[in-house]
Amino acid sequence: MADPTLLDRIMSAVQRWLPARFRPNIPVVPVVRLAGIIGFSTPLRPGLTLSSVARMLERAFSLPNARAVAISVNSPGGSAVQSHLIYQRIRSLADEHQLPVIVFIEDVAASGGYMIACAGDEIISDASSIVGSIGVVGGSFGFNKLMEKLGIERRIYTSGERKVMLDPFLPEKPEDVERLKAIQKQIHENFIALVQARRGGRLDSRETALFSGEFWTGLRARELGLVDAIGDLRSSLRERYGDKVVTPLIADRGLFGRRTPGIDAGGGPYERLGLAEDIISALEARALWARYGL
Repeated sequence: MADPTLLDRIMSAVQRWLPARFRPNIPVVPVVRLAGIIGFSTPLRPGLTLSSVARMLERAFSLPNARAVAISVNSPGGSAVQSHLIYQRIRSLADEHQLPVIVFIEDVAASGGYMIACAGDEIISDASSIVGSIGVVGGSFGFNKLMEKLGIERRIYTSGERKVMLDPFLPEKPEDVERLKAIQKQIHENFIALVQARRGGRLDSRETALFSGEFWTGLRARELGLVDAIGDLRSSLRERYGDKVVTPLIADRGLFGRRTPGIDAGGGPYERLGLAEDIISALEARALWARYGL
């Protein structure tokens, strides 16, 4: 029969050579950084989509000896669908691995960025972070008058009277705008229900502007119940798990250490966006950040 004391000495000696995050006596909290506009994706400016973050999330929640998963969010929002898909994946993995999720807000977690933040069991922000904007926005351009000036005629053939709804090259129709607003209202109601379900009694029900699309600093967001505390990732985790806590940053790396793009980043010649579209996407992205003074 093996000597238990000898086995303990052998295991202790082996553990000294293991990386800190693989030692069972050292707390590990993997960190996933989700930064950028959600759903805006071009070959030059990859955005946040489920396909681009899924592997990082899987790795973080599967890390041995993890006590929790920390997610750093820095996003002004974007696609409602991709925001919800990322939120759902985080919650699904948290339930599967029985790990708490702590979200840390950097510059901004607004609109879809705040939806993702709601995946956290706890939300911590900086005092000056921008938080909120629980609403839905959509925008387009109208070129029909410019086309008239240039003598350009729009020719389009459809089967289905709604197939050219809100076409930027045709005059705007009130009934089309009404239809769009009805869809936005449904999406907004889903967003509100998600926030209420996740934040529950922590929300200040007296604040009538809570779901108006307004946004606030981290300090005010804490008073409203949108965040739980003011702090930063390193200090908060060291205070909670001790000075020896290991916080490996989980990045999606492929062969030779290069970042592996999601399937949305463009593949063949028919999937790649042209330079003009890439410039427009960049301007739209810049406008979205600028909405929050960033």
